[in-house]
Amino acid sequence: MDDDDALMARAAAGEQAASRALIARHGPRALGLAVSMLADRAEAEDVAQEAMLRLWKQAPKWRPGEAQVGTWLHRVVQNLAIDRLRRRRRWSQEDPPERPDGAPGAEARLAEADRAAALRGAISALPDRQRAALTLRHFAELSNPEIAARLELSVEAVESLLARARRSLAAALRDRRDLLGLEAGLDPAGGG
Repeated sequence: MDDDDALMARAAAGEQAASRALIARHGPRALGLAVSMLADRAEAEDVAQEAMLRLWKQAPKWRPGEAQVGTWLHRVVQNLAIDRLRRRRRWSQEDPPERPDGAPGAEARLAEADRAAALRGAISALPDRQRAALTLRHFAELSNPEIAARLELSVEAVESLLARARRSLAAALRDRRDLLGLEAGLDPAGGG
């Protein structure tokens, strides 16, 4: 099986099989991350497709050894999803469309946007390696050994990073703990 750098070189040369292999290898995780961030499958599919298109466009400029394809793609998906969340927030501040009964009201949407913004802010304030480990674990849903391989660390180092990141998040968000539902997976005891 070719490594990602070799696949990128083959994709840059126009080899469709290499492009398909990259999509098969990284597409599901890209989609999973987008779905977890956007909570809208159709929008997440658009984000994942745009990220894969950007990966394909990046192939001719790809320099082996500078970055890992999965890490680069993860960052692109994350940025595209954050852009969409920001646009949602701007739209939610305009006159809302009429909603059928049973749909979340403006208050619920704003509360969700506040929770998401507070959590994103706290995550972005983490040191780079803690943020990367936490994002790969909870948004890309990678296992600790997969994270260790991606970040070129030991599994024990990943576990330590995750524990420190969770403690930092819990401390940063202590006064908003109930609002954010931290007990559901980002508690300092290491759940989730």
